Amino acid sequence: MIKNSTKMAPESIDATLKLLAEANYLADRSLATVLFLALKMGRPIFLEGEAGVGKTEIAKVLSSTLGRRLIRLQCYEGLDVSSAVYEWNYAAQMIAIRAAEAGGEHDSARIQDDVFSERFLIKRPLLQALEPDPAGAPVLLVDELDRSDEAFEAFLLEILADFQVTIPELGTVKAGHPPIVVITSNRTREIHDALKRRCLYHWVGYPSATRELDIVRAKVPGIGKKLSEQVVGFVQALRKQDLFKSPGVAETLDWATALSELDAIALDPAQVSDTLGVLLKYQDDIARLEGGKVKELLDQVQAELRAAE
Repeated sequence: MIKNSTKMAPESIDATLKLLAEANYLADRSLATVLFLALKMGRPIFLEGEAGVGKTEIAKVLSSTLGRRLIRLQCYEGLDVSSAVYEWNYAAQMIAIRAAEAGGEHDSARIQDDVFSERFLIKRPLLQALEPDPAGAPVLLVDELDRSDEAFEAFLLEILADFQVTIPELGTVKAGHPPIVVITSNRTREIHDALKRRCLYHWVGYPSATRELDIVRAKVPGIGKKLSEQVVGFVQALRKQDLFKSPGVAETLDWATALSELDAIALDPAQVSDTLGVLLKYQDDIARLEGGKVKELLDQVQAELRAAE
């Protein structure tokens, strides 16, 4: 659902930063530059980075702030054309064939033309993204491309080359205005150079402490100054530890929200230990912080905050 009226693409990097900030997405200038160029040049943008750093959110923000429809294709192993582009409604086709025959229609060519018409076509995300939209070209999010097979990746490259797809029974569907394409990857496998060359690339890393603090205060309204500083300081310290999966910004926000719900004013070792499952998602990582490690990190954070005052 489009909540905003359609807007034109930003005309400068500063305008792009402002556009993102309207949706409380606090981007650095390098990301805003790549987004601005992708919109200006009509090129897909390929975003890599750890899970939870805000890659998917960028597509959602563009959809919201530009007033465009968001079409999301969630990738997974085994994803194929019927799930990503289109398939025929075979059950409805069979019913239509039987109804036609029961009504005395025996012209097979006419029956075939009818059952392979658009009313029996199930349009999947990639085909939907090529269709005209009164609100303007939609935002197509191809999420976690690294989870799909290489065969699908090659097929996606073909579509992105010309923004068209051929349906044998109907012909070629070509986008009048190419969608705004955002492709994300958590880098569980390497994406082929051929697809990367088609896109503008950006690595979305963990934010600095200052920017993460701004994000927490924007996304978790009402959180106290002291608690927000300690939350960000503790998460930043955790990312320097030897963890299987460091917490992303999404986990920082979840943790800050959870602590606010618990009416926390400041962090204490017991409360941190009790809520680590909000922040860390692997038992081995939680086990590494058992004993005195939580208190050690918390003392370190508090000492750094006092020194900064």
